[in-house]
Amino acid sequence: MLGDITVAENIYIACGYTDMRKSIDGLAAVVQEQFHLEPFSNTLFLFCGRKRNRMKALLWEGDGFVLLYKRLENGFFKWPRNESDVKPITWQQFRWLMEGLQIEQKQSIMPAKKGGFC
Repeated sequence: MLGDITVAENIYIACGYTDMRKSIDGLAAVVQEQFHLEPFSNTLFLFCGRKRNRMKALLWEGDGFVLLYKRLENGFFKWPRNESDVKPITWQQFRWLMEGLQIEQKQSIMPAKKGGFC
């Protein structure tokens, strides 16, 4: 299905800045040469530019690549800038990123253990 990112088994975020002029071939080359990962895997790769209001997502669908592009009109992504490497993230962290939150939350509600009533 065209652009169905839910089929991705893994998600990797390219920390730092990415030249947003790069197209499919350029981003796939970054994945392969700079990050030493396989762009033809069932993995979603996320890239963000310097302004942090634009994001590209690269996904191999088995018969070709899908390149998704999102530009925020109001606000910016809380993109990790402290590294120039690639980092695996969870689907929950991806949702936080899309909601304008940081992928590393300082606090979260922990699952409760089953217990008795008062």
